[in-house]
Amino acid sequence: MTIHREGYTILTVTTFILIVLNGLVYAFLSAHTWMLISVFAISLAFFLLVLQFFRYPSRDLTLGDKYVIAPADGKVVVIEQTLESEYLKDKRIQVSIFMSPINVHANWYPLSGKISYERYHPGKFLVAWHPKASTENERSTIVIQKENKMEILLRQVAGALARRIVYYPHENDMVRQGGEMGFIKFGSRVDIYLPLGTKINVALGQKTVGGVTVIAELG
Repeated sequence: MTIHREGYTILTVTTFILIVLNGLVYAFLSAHTWMLISVFAISLAFFLLVLQFFRYPSRDLTLGDKYVIAPADGKVVVIEQTLESEYLKDKRIQVSIFMSPINVHANWYPLSGKISYERYHPGKFLVAWHPKASTENERSTIVIQKENKMEILLRQVAGALARRIVYYPHENDMVRQGGEMGFIKFGSRVDIYLPLGTKINVALGQKTVGGVTVIAELG
């Protein structure tokens, strides 16, 4: 288990602030042992909480063109037919994975192909399960085109707590299934839009492991 690069700056700043805070408490309140112990315990707990946000497990699974692997750790909260109106402009099966604050927050490519479209959209910070979160929240849209020209759309969606979406691909990049796609700081949701007729291998409420769980099989 390593620390994701997106956490380096935040962890450095957090460590500095906590050291200064504990130093000040020690300098001015050293006679109050209970105060020193309480501040240290709270500081340690806070640091470990931030640290776990940025853990980055080593996963490298490649299953082939037929399989779609989960882009994120979390829980399946949506499986439904919907109209994707930003890019594909047709009916798709939407599978959404909600990432809680205790999940790994890195995102993985669910399949290999070429990036045919990518856009970042600033927006609101509604709770991730809000019906309008996919269209009104801060979000990124990434489309992967397979060799047979089939396109799969992914959307990273910010929530009430998540305040920054990071994604790495650019249009025309070639990406590999299981490779690192991006990061949502402090969690939220990832939507994936699959062609009608795709076999869905997960159920509502099921937990997923990003880069490992097979969520669907393409026809």
